[in-house]
Formats: sequence, C-alpha cells, structure tokens
Amino acid sequence: MPEAPTPTPTPTPTLPLAGIRVVEFSHMVMGPSCGMILGDLGADVIKVEPVGGDKTRALPGAAAGFFRTFNRNKTSLAVDLNDPEGLAAVHRLVDTADVVLENFRPGMMARYGLDHASLAVKNPRIICLSLKGFLPGPYEKRTALDEVVQMMAGLAYMTGPTGRPLRAGSSVNDIMGGMFGVIGILAALRIRDATGRGQEIQSGLFETCVLLSAQHMQQFAVTGEAPPPFPERIAAFSIYDTFEVKDGEQIFLGAVSDMQWRTFCTAFGFDDLLADPRLDGNTRRCLARDWMLPEIRRRLAAYSKAEIADLFERNGLPYAPINRPEELFDDPHLTASGGLVPIVTETGGETRVPLLPLMLDGRRLGPRMALPPVGAQSAALLAELGYSAADIDRLAAAGVIAAPAAGQDAEAERLAS
Repeated sequence: MPEAPTPTPTPTPTLPLAGIRVVEFSHMVMGPSCGMILGDLGADVIKVEPVGGDKTRALPGAAAGFFRTFNRNKTSLAVDLNDPEGLAAVHRLVDTADVVLENFRPGMMARYGLDHASLAVKNPRIICLSLKGFLPGPYEKRTALDEVVQMMAGLAYMTGPTGRPLRAGSSVNDIMGGMFGVIGILAALRIRDATGRGQEIQSGLFETCVLLSAQHMQQFAVTGEAPPPFPERIAAFSIYDTFEVKDGEQIFLGAVSDMQWRTFCTAFGFDDLLADPRLDGNTRRCLARDWMLPEIRRRLAAYSKAEIADLFERNGLPYAPINRPEELFDDPHLTASGGLVPIVTETGGETRVPLLPLMLDGRRLGPRMALPPVGAQSAALLAELGYSAADIDRLAAAGVIAAPAAGQDAEAERLAS
C-alpha cells in the first residue's frame, strides 16, 4: 500500500487568512473546530486555556480524540483569568486580535470584559463570535450538548427505529456549528473591509441541527404525512441498502437510476430481472421491493464482498464497504491522495489526522505546527506583548501563567517547527 506523501509546508503569506489574529476561548468541539478551520486557512490562532490546561485534553472514552482532532494550527497561552494580572495580560492580547471566538456559557465573557459590547468600545474593528447552544430566544439560557439538540431537533428520531431515538455517531452539530461560525467570521471580515467596523456573530447548536432536519420538515409540508425514521423510510430508490453477502460480510450497494439498474443486472447476469415488466422503471421497482430485495439478497449471497466491489467498481456503480473508523488509517484513497497527514502531538509523539475536505488552487491545507502542550507559547506571546523576562518568570512562579520551564523552550520550538 502506498505511503502517504509528506505534505509540503505551505508558506503562511499565501494562505487566505494570513495576517488575521484569532484569540480562541473554547473547549470541547464547537469552538475548537471553528478555530481549527481558521488556523488551517492561515489565521494566527491563539488558544487561551486555564493554567492547568483545557480539560478537553484529558477526556476519556468517546471524547478521548477531541483535543487532537480539533486543535491543530494553534498556539497556547495558559493563564488564570481570575487573577487580575492574568486578565490584564489577556486583555492586552485581545487588543492585538481581529477575531475573538468563544463557546462558554452565556455571561462568562461579559464577566471578564471580553464580550463584544465591552471590546468594541475600545476597538470597533473587533469581530466576536459566540458559539452557543441556542440563538437568542426562550431556550437561550439552557445548557445544550450535541446529543441534547439531536433529540430536540428530530435528528435522533430520524436516525433510530421507531421508539429508539439514536444520536448520530459523531459530533455533527458541534462541528457544523463551528463551520457556520467560520462562515460568519469570513462574512464579517468582508464587511469590515468595506466599512471598517467589526460585529458580533452567534452560531447556535440547536439551530444547526434544525437545518439538518429541514428536509424532513419539508417532506411533511409537501406530503402532509409525518416522515418515518430512516430505518423505516419509504425508499426513493429500488436498490439503496446494505447487503449481507458471502461469509457474513456486509456491503452497501446502490442502483438509483434506470441506467444503473440495467448496468447492475447485466454485470451480474440477472437478465430475467431486467426483462421482468414488474421491474420496469424506478417507481415500479420501489413498489416491488418487498419481494425484489429478498431475491437480490439471495443471489448476491453467493458472492464475496471483494467480488461485488470489483464488479461495482468496474461498472461505475455506487457501493461502499462498511468501515470502522480505525480502518480509515489504511484507506488507500486517503493515504495515496495525502488526505491523512502526520502531526506532532502535544506529548511529542506522532499521529495522522484528516485534512479539511477541500482544495485551494490544487492544494490541501495541512498542519503548520505541532499540537501545543499546555502554555507552550505563553512566554513568547507575553514577550511579544511587551512583558519582560523577569515579569514572565514572576507570573509563571506565581501560577498566573503556565509556561515551559527553563530548558524546555527549545523543545517547544522543535515541536512547533
């Protein structure tokens, strides 16, 4: 299997957001995913975290991969916001920022004078993004999580069978909410270019999930019938299912047009099905699924997954193996195309991460620096803000900031290179 090509470092000035400084106050997924995208696009993203580090760094179980997935292309300032000197340092940092983003509970940023209303008095060009559970309205003070809004917005109902609502197997709303935050920031930067003024942006987790459910809302508006959950939906295509084949293996297969149906039947020699008038046209085939699919399942059970995949591949038919996430590390397309690239972790090890699913002028946007250990750039950032070495040492000794100990600066630089 071909090895992943080593990504060519992208010169920072050529990236679209080069020169834009973002100060990120975030944890978990929604805020960090927004900052990661901005960082991949070239922004200078500074993650402000507690002296002990963002708790997301040490979450167990299903959340164990959060930090490494969503915090690349960032530097770390670890500081105690409850200490007056720490807060003063953060305000000095924010004075240099184009964008401030946060995804903490309502009112927290205002408590520290870091909300848009406070910051815009001093800097009317500042753009502030708040990533919240709900946009302003009756629910705005509720605590929200991805699973909470999936239940509220109908996504869990549509995913599981009747009576068994099931959340999607990823933090889909957190990630999409972060993406909409990026879209808002890009729009605000464009407006600022024209007017010279920044603005406040909000992105809501619940509203993100409602958008995901909108197609089902409109299905009801069009048909007058409540849409059933996906496992029980009325199929729009004759073959659009998972099939169990030889040796108990599974594969997803599709034949969604009349041309694909003819190609499918010809490839497998199912001439009798092709000639059956009851299966003439997608609508008739959908109506015949009760007897047609069991017959196709019986015939395909004699084939291995590899044999079926080969026939579908050669004939341009849609199919998919049922992969587990860990198998994607060896996916031939991702490895050959450079879609997975190595990154140095916050502990000095190495892992491979998927890149943003886009290309700019034929290029993928990859990591430019290591994942930051807690406070890895605290000293350098404070020095940039005018703090003396003695002041930085004093703040570190007092626990106001976390910074690399003497002798670790070079190691932090190595990890960031």
